[in-house]
Amino acid sequence: MLLDALLKRLIQDGGIAVRYPDGTTRRYGDPTVAPVATLAVKAGANDPRILYDPSIAFAEAYMDGKFTMVEGDLVAFLSVVLENIERRGFSGTAGLTNTLRRWLRPIEQFNRITRARANVAHHYDLSGALYDLFLDDDRQYSCAYWPKPGISLEAAQAAKKQIIAGKLLLRPGHRVLDIGCGWGGLALDLAGLYGADVTGITLSTEQLTLARQRAEAAGLAEHARFALTDYREVQGRFDRIVSVGMFEHVGVTFYDAYFATIRDHLADDGVALVHTIGRSGPPGPTNSFIAKYIFPGGYTPSLSEVMDAVERSGLVLCDVEVWRLHYAETLKEWRRRFLANWDKAEALYDLRFCRMWDLYLASCEASFRTGGQVVFQLQLSRRSDAVPMTRDYLYHPRAEPAAPAEHRTSGRRRA
Repeated sequence: MLLDALLKRLIQDGGIAVRYPDGTTRRYGDPTVAPVATLAVKAGANDPRILYDPSIAFAEAYMDGKFTMVEGDLVAFLSVVLENIERRGFSGTAGLTNTLRRWLRPIEQFNRITRARANVAHHYDLSGALYDLFLDDDRQYSCAYWPKPGISLEAAQAAKKQIIAGKLLLRPGHRVLDIGCGWGGLALDLAGLYGADVTGITLSTEQLTLARQRAEAAGLAEHARFALTDYREVQGRFDRIVSVGMFEHVGVTFYDAYFATIRDHLADDGVALVHTIGRSGPPGPTNSFIAKYIFPGGYTPSLSEVMDAVERSGLVLCDVEVWRLHYAETLKEWRRRFLANWDKAEALYDLRFCRMWDLYLASCEASFRTGGQVVFQLQLSRRSDAVPMTRDYLYHPRAEPAAPAEHRTSGRRRA
């Protein structure tokens, strides 16, 4: 069987098991280690795509119910697989396919404005009710920050926003551009808690509608404005620019355009903060399952790729921070909530969609657990003296924001 041959070559560390249609169970990996999980294969073990694109072959078999977990958890199974891929990669035809897709990245990620809008609609214009099933009340759809274990997702997302605001060194009246504003939660906090004047841009009509509704409901419509605008269409200058979870959708072909936009629209003494998923290793292709079903045109870059573009832009890198397991914990909580609301998700879509979404959340958590994926926070400016010389300002208590009292919690309200 093709699946058996692949796993024999690939899995050398850790342990997993597979139960095949004839009833036999085979173990893979270190023979001294007990399998952390067992996958049952009903069909698809000889799918020829296993030879050249095992990721999509596995994903579609799982989505169709041909592969199911019978012992252990999907995250544990995928963590072993991904850790072995990280260590030795695919060989043979699958390895050649991976190499080819790496070289084809500029074509796969040629996200001109019309294509970028279509890519965003594919994911972010899904039913808002779906996102309510697993996100926090503020609909923060990016990595939370976990200063200590055991806190709620809501507290971790609030901590993330506080760190971002701190790195932006906000003052009342600052003009802020939020590139990829999502459903408006961060923009509303920056306006309501810090007294900033925020312009948020998105390519999602669903996100735009809710963000505007929330600003109206919070009494912040004059200070938190939202537009259906591509980053390449921005006009004006801003004291601060922030971009959270959007750079992953830019595509390597447009990195220079993205950082040129920040440079050209940032005030001379301004500060920008880019928060993005990245990879701890060298550049590589986007997982074929993620590229086809979840984030078409998406890519998580290596730090070297990002810094090449930053250097060409002329921007000054003031600080870079790497968040490692924070996204794994975020995804773990998202998946826990999604699984608890499985029936509601299935009523919105269907069983195949639910299995796809579960695989998406589980595979992403596993990729952060194995160390292949991280989060980069880049603090940028046009001048080296735009931010303090040390990080002390991030860790000392901040003065009370000067915003009106009635707006102090508006950023976390839901419309």
